[in-house]
Amino acid sequence: MELDLQGNIEKFTLPEILQLIAAGRKSGTLGLQRDNSIVMIYFERGDITYGYGPRQTFHLGQLLKERGILNAEQLEEAVAIQAKTENTKRLGEILIGREFIDRADLEAVVREQAEELLYSLLSWQSGSFKFYENQYPTDEEVTVRLSVENVILEGLRRLDELNMIKETLPDLNTVYSIAASQAGRPRAVTMEATEWNIMALVDGRRSINRICELSPLGRDEALKKLAQLKLAGIITPTEKKEDASSGDLEKMVNRLSGLFEEYLTNKRTSTAVARNITQTIVGE
Repeated sequence: MELDLQGNIEKFTLPEILQLIAAGRKSGTLGLQRDNSIVMIYFERGDITYGYGPRQTFHLGQLLKERGILNAEQLEEAVAIQAKTENTKRLGEILIGREFIDRADLEAVVREQAEELLYSLLSWQSGSFKFYENQYPTDEEVTVRLSVENVILEGLRRLDELNMIKETLPDLNTVYSIAASQAGRPRAVTMEATEWNIMALVDGRRSINRICELSPLGRDEALKKLAQLKLAGIITPTEKKEDASSGDLEKMVNRLSGLFEEYLTNKRTSTAVARNITQTIVGE
């Protein structure tokens, strides 16, 4: 069954569009247009394999030169050869044939080229899109495999966090849980340590406000990480109300820790501290 996915970016954000394609493990091309800019993103079974935009500035030869893989003379020679063939030969093919670069160099830069293009797209607030299932406008000599979740997370790290947080987490009293993997699709997502730490607090009982209180990151940083995780489809809101008992348990554990510390350091008499520990446990 083909995926009928087209519309305006004002109604569907790009992260939502990418997630729909990834969740359905679809193969094909996502076309995006804003004013005179047209971008094509290739998918294979839900993963991004290539992306290009004729009006974008992420040129393969320039990236190779900036990385010190290619020098100016080699690039000029390859471009001249390409011009003589009337662009029927791809630049990467020429560079490899002349032994200016190897295939690993080319693959690394193609990956970077696709990533930078995708990151820039996440700032689009307007435009149109259409997904062409099982269709590819051209055959690329080098493709990569990029996780949609990783692309969204890294791209959102580069955007204005405040507006993103307000739009993504409008109600900070909402309870969140870890989102289940869709259609049996494995998640090849790479997260930073701070993102793992904040995700560990998402247990289906705590609200966003409560998670921010418990996180050592500070409120602003915690909110930013939570918004990124939601947009990447890694956490999802639930209909549950916050479990107040979980907060009471945490308070009791904290109080017990303090009392045991007093007991061990003899700040008070052992009998008085033991009595307070017992009262805390039984709730007196």
